[in-house]
Amino acid sequence: MNVLALARGPLRRRFDAWWQARSPRADSVLLTQRNVYILPTRGGILFCCTLGVLLLASINYQLNLGYVLTFLLTGSGVVSMHMTHNTLRGLTLHLRPLAPAFAGETALLEIVLSNPKGTRYGIGMGLRLNDREAKSLSFTDVPAGGQAVLHLGFVPAVRGRHALPTVTAETRFPLGLFRAWAVWRPATQLLVYPQPERPASPLPPPRSVPGGSLRSRTSSSGEFEGIRLYRRGDPLKAVAWKRSAQAMASSGELVSRDSSTQSQQQLWLDWQLVGSGDVEARLSRLTAWVLEADRRDAVWGLSLPGHEIDIGQGDAHRQQGLQALALWNA
Repeated sequence: MNVLALARGPLRRRFDAWWQARSPRADSVLLTQRNVYILPTRGGILFCCTLGVLLLASINYQLNLGYVLTFLLTGSGVVSMHMTHNTLRGLTLHLRPLAPAFAGETALLEIVLSNPKGTRYGIGMGLRLNDREAKSLSFTDVPAGGQAVLHLGFVPAVRGRHALPTVTAETRFPLGLFRAWAVWRPATQLLVYPQPERPASPLPPPRSVPGGSLRSRTSSSGEFEGIRLYRRGDPLKAVAWKRSAQAMASSGELVSRDSSTQSQQQLWLDWQLVGSGDVEARLSRLTAWVLEADRRDAVWGLSLPGHEIDIGQGDAHRQQGLQALALWNA
């Protein structure tokens, strides 16, 4: 048994190297006769055995109707084999751009199946995780000359930039006697942010800027002050849109950022302020702080050992901070 295991390892590695050479990574793939494989299912093998028994019985007992039934079923099986293979052949699979995900949460792959010919039925797609065959498949039909979209999800365990798992497409249409499948390796890499701390620790206090007193502090509700009611003539970029959405629901008025107040305070999410703990726990807390500061529409900066993101705000600033946390290495 150990000898077989030792022999299987090098053979498996050689097969994987050969297969990967035949299937380079790409975000779009056309399924052709070269990359669509087909084998009989268990039902197909049983069907072939039944045909053999029918043929032997027909020869032994000289049953003309037995010959007719045997060859009729054989022809049906051959036609089924071609239909199963043709269900995948000619399809184009394309991966749409991926949104970053948080570690421990589901990342979604959006795959578009394009069909230039007749309607395709019963196409299933799944993900190979840890080199294991996909267990649960999502099925769809693709209309003639049209497209269908499938969403496949998996849960990334750790932060960083990761290659996507291998995608498998298969069908057993129409009779389930044969299984045709194709294997696809997308080229896009997934950016995985650290898992946010739950429940999140309170944000650190803002820092005073030298040359002026800290005129704006956090309110008793925990929200950052430094905003005022909208005044005629305020530029649109000065409007605190997230806070305005909350204010509109209660008072029906817009609010603007008070630049005079903002100039006196800086909220820094600093590595030195997250307390003790391992690296991932610290990054998890900083991630939660970034999300909370963005939710409050605060102006903030991020300080990591060897890397610093200057004061700013907005969606692009939030993504910059989360990306720095995802890719940071001690």
